[in-house]
Amino acid sequence: MAFSLPSLPYDVSALAASGMCQETLELHHGKHHNAYVTALNGLVESKGLAGKTLEQIVAEAGRAGADGLPVLNQAGQHWNHTLFWQVMKPNGGGDSLPAQLGAKIDADFGGLAQFKEAFKQAGVTQFGSGWAWLIVDASGKLKVTKTANGANPISTGEGTPILGADVWEHAYYLDFRNVRPGYLDNFLNKLVNWEVVDSLLSSGGLKSGQSA
Repeated sequence: MAFSLPSLPYDVSALAASGMCQETLELHHGKHHNAYVTALNGLVESKGLAGKTLEQIVAEAGRAGADGLPVLNQAGQHWNHTLFWQVMKPNGGGDSLPAQLGAKIDADFGGLAQFKEAFKQAGVTQFGSGWAWLIVDASGKLKVTKTANGANPISTGEGTPILGADVWEHAYYLDFRNVRPGYLDNFLNKLVNWEVVDSLLSSGGLKSGQSA
């Protein structure tokens, strides 16, 4: 099998009114994400990846440290973006959360406002390229974390991601120029699909369904 670029769960122009223009999605999904998929497929034979799931590849590449970076840079970004597209929707975000997710955020962060601030700060303070995450850790508690470049909490062993925001500049430059805090505010208040985040909390996280 070969890895493939997943389809967007909405039209390429659907997020424009919520702060992510059609050109951003065309370039980010059709060019950047597709390039990670193509590069990963080119590594399958030489890196002995055949038969492994995307999640297994990401975890193993993370444990390999510097030796795993050539694979992690591609496999991690493929997984990260597969989640990213799923956790957004037109007219998303806001403060109305499904009951289970809302109660869990209240219990583990002290409220939605505190979670949003922690998540935003993770994204703003990630130097250079990377991601901000909401994860479920080994104890079952929700936590906010961040990773550099193509890494994610699967590769670092921190926990199971249920929400991720891409803070590479190509994710927001056309819409927000270099104002990353504005992009993250918009992501939380106009783009997040809280229903999907809630379902990932219930199901134990995203399973890509893809393997080499």
